[in-house]
Amino acid sequence: MKPTTAPPAPAIEQVLALFEPAHRPAVPHAEDGYLDLLGEQDPTGAHPGQQLMLSSALARIYERLWRPLGGRLLMGATGPRIGDEHRIALRMLELSRNDRVLDVACGPGNFTRSFARAAAGGLVVGLDASETMLAIAVRETEGANLAYVRGDACTLPFRDGSFDAICCFAALYLIQEPMRALDEIARVLAPGGRVALLSSCNRGLLPARVTNPVVKTLTGVRIFARDELTRALHDRGLTGIEQRVAGLAQFVSARKPR
Repeated sequence: MKPTTAPPAPAIEQVLALFEPAHRPAVPHAEDGYLDLLGEQDPTGAHPGQQLMLSSALARIYERLWRPLGGRLLMGATGPRIGDEHRIALRMLELSRNDRVLDVACGPGNFTRSFARAAAGGLVVGLDASETMLAIAVRETEGANLAYVRGDACTLPFRDGSFDAICCFAALYLIQEPMRALDEIARVLAPGGRVALLSSCNRGLLPARVTNPVVKTLTGVRIFARDELTRALHDRGLTGIEQRVAGLAQFVSARKPR
């Protein structure tokens, strides 16, 4: 593992203060501009769709080409555009100036930067497992209230109730153990906190239990049943659950009771 060449930036120091003691590294490795908790580990998954997220070529075109195109394929020609998705996420999260926000599987930080502007007096953390995505995110970072962490969405390092708002857009269907990731999201969400998800949604004639194994085996993408995520959030104690289906995608929001 590479040695740390400079002390962590102030925002990374704030992130470290949110860690469970057992997850706080003795020597933080942040020389690339993000806090690296994985080193040589790769929790991404071996399927083509998952491994694609590690590609440096994809990272370069993700925000301006890949992500908008993916949105059209998922949600159809009349579905929300990428700018609409930003507005939907901000509305679902109801961000205040001093909020602490976690963007799970943040990619190159295209949504994370929007959150940092909305919570300018708080702290925004983007977490992803891809070094190539985080390299772009760090390069595009504008605000001093924004920090990135290379980590595993299924093993978040933060203390219980650390964040006022948590977003996971266009990523849950690629995470190896999405229900475990939801366990972690619910755990680190503060009482009264809001969660916003954008993921796949089965809309075909065949049920998800038939389509998902085929699609996941070929691509690594999980196809969620229409009520699967809403039920999962309810089972984890969240309330005020709302769902909007657009094409083969779904926006789901919820709140943790105070």
